[in-house]
Amino acid sequence: MSDFLYSDIKYLKGVGEARANTLSKEIGVANFRDLLYYFPYRHDDRSRFYRIEEIHGEEFPAIQIKGKFLRFTIEGEGVRKRLVGIFTDGRKFIETVWFSQIKYFSGLYKPGEEYVIFGKPALYRNVYSIAHPEVEKFNPEKPPTGFRGVYSLPDTLRKKGFSVITLRKYIEEVVNKAGFNNISETLPEELIQYYHLMPLKEALLNMHFPESPDKLRRAIERFKFEELYYIELNILRFSMERGGRIQGYAFPIIGNTFNGFYSNGMPFSLTGAQKRVLREIRRDMKDGRQMNRLLQGDVGSGKTMVAFLTALMAIDNGFQAAIMAPTEILAQQHFETINEWALKAGVKVALLTGSTRQSVRRVLHEELQSGVIDILIGTHALLEDEVKFKRLGVVIIDEQHRFGVAQRARMWKKSEIAPHVLVMTATPIPRTLAMTVYGDLDVSVIDELPPGRTPVNTRVAYDNSRFEVDNLIFSQLRQGRQVYIVYPLIQENEKLELKSLEEGYQRACDTFVGFKVCYVHGKMKPEEKEYQMNLFVSGEAQILVATTVIEVGVNVPNATLMVIENAERFGLSQLHQLRGRVGRGAERSYCVLMGKQTSGADTKKRLAIMAETTDGFLISEADMKMRGPGDMEGTLQSGMPFSLRVANLAKDGQILSVAREAALRALAGTKALLSPLASVSPNTKIENPITLTDSEIKMTGLELSLRFAKTIDWSLIS
Repeated sequence: MSDFLYSDIKYLKGVGEARANTLSKEIGVANFRDLLYYFPYRHDDRSRFYRIEEIHGEEFPAIQIKGKFLRFTIEGEGVRKRLVGIFTDGRKFIETVWFSQIKYFSGLYKPGEEYVIFGKPALYRNVYSIAHPEVEKFNPEKPPTGFRGVYSLPDTLRKKGFSVITLRKYIEEVVNKAGFNNISETLPEELIQYYHLMPLKEALLNMHFPESPDKLRRAIERFKFEELYYIELNILRFSMERGGRIQGYAFPIIGNTFNGFYSNGMPFSLTGAQKRVLREIRRDMKDGRQMNRLLQGDVGSGKTMVAFLTALMAIDNGFQAAIMAPTEILAQQHFETINEWALKAGVKVALLTGSTRQSVRRVLHEELQSGVIDILIGTHALLEDEVKFKRLGVVIIDEQHRFGVAQRARMWKKSEIAPHVLVMTATPIPRTLAMTVYGDLDVSVIDELPPGRTPVNTRVAYDNSRFEVDNLIFSQLRQGRQVYIVYPLIQENEKLELKSLEEGYQRACDTFVGFKVCYVHGKMKPEEKEYQMNLFVSGEAQILVATTVIEVGVNVPNATLMVIENAERFGLSQLHQLRGRVGRGAERSYCVLMGKQTSGADTKKRLAIMAETTDGFLISEADMKMRGPGDMEGTLQSGMPFSLRVANLAKDGQILSVAREAALRALAGTKALLSPLASVSPNTKIENPITLTDSEIKMTGLELSLRFAKTIDWSLIS
């Protein structure tokens, strides 16, 4: 990139020191490059003028109108104060309204002069108005045409006199400078030609001032490709370095412990998917490099058995295993299940949580260091410095997104050589997210449920069906079953008009007399939460009223019904996780999604998807397409290692696949860019790896492009 792009924005006409500081502080625009890469979030069609009389209905798109202001008046008092302008196109009238900067706008536009206003009309008290319209003086020699970019501006900027028009003028100043013509390309010429990508300078121009809809589309595609390409370079670079350089323990033996349990102790036969995953894990752990594998498996698919058999592989080779869970209840359930299997296999299992007594801890620490304990199961307590293993060979993390990166790294330090790592999740991850968020991990999928498991019968109901839902609850309770009732809130929130857990708890007590009701939510003290949860787990309570804290880590086979109130407030993946709490026993199970009858078509479509399928991967794909990746990313891990400025993982899976293919070829250093991808492996060792600082790892793909464009030897792929 040329020095031109790093020129301070204060040198632009109309900016200056004060405005430059404001732009830098509020939107991170400090130089010419920042300004050019501050892309519009949408583009509006400015190719025609509308007549006011054409506006009809409550929903109408943003439009532009040519005409004159007749007058301005200030109405209301205090926070309700507003500036109202009457604008006419010569035939009809429309109001323009400003709710802030009233003093500034009241003297800005002159009645009688010709202007072009642009904005989205809204009907208020039978009068159409446009709030905070974009206004510019009409120039007959240069009328508005084509597509115009719309930029995101915080209120803090608007209050200081900045507008979309102001920003657009600054950008125009930059592209009209001579230095703009000398901008260096950030992608190799071979990629641009092969994938028919728009060159950088042309793409920047068309992002802000599109010459045509087609050129705008091509500009957006170019930046999506570039962003995803450099993110994939970063992820794959890390993966290849790990594959080629990080030493791991070699586990060459499948011995008596594993074989004895497999032949004589297995309580059930493995599914084909479980066997396939175990073969993948076996290949990883015998070759002397550290295994880093993500195991995806729907609720009830048998991940725990795979984890136990993985631990047995380590034990057969003279090592110990650690299994870490996010909650005490889940750790306790893992311990109870695995200890039963361990007795048959002849191995010793121990449990360590925050509640473990000090006297028990002392013995546990001694047995762990001496090697008496083969498998240690626990919560965050496993991370404590005094927890020391004799020979830790494999670490298995359940629901890994509940643990931060730093926490997981502390487990690696409990071994001289990095232990093998298996991270598990029951949250189905769409392919595009898996390729990015977990691009540095090898991925295994258990996509088959054990025989005999009956799919949960899911139905959508509304308040007018409350009587039937109550009868279903009664019928399950009278058969000796247990019931979950889930709410999205803890306390009443009148603004959102959602039913609260407190109200729901009281209703359950009043309605289902003779049955014990308990409750849990995220703001309870841990000891109280554990007490209430154990009432349900033990069977002492028949109804559990809860928020989403039960999404992970509750296994009550006797629970056969879940009622989710205000189901429209949950994402599909979260609904799927909640539904997974039932259907864990042999009895037929049900899930009722209580929605609002007045919900929109999209909301009803989402709930219908839940009723139609129990396939977690289909649900996760649908969820990401409907809600976007933002919400889902939060459920995957504590912060993603990158951010996206242009690309959208929910919609750009095809571009991501192409970008990943190009990144693999570049990092493999192949002589021919167009050679078959089959010859390139993610485990290829890089002779001159690209390295990033911690601050660079947090950059966007477009920011990474500046670093990589200077460090990669593009001649390797020419």
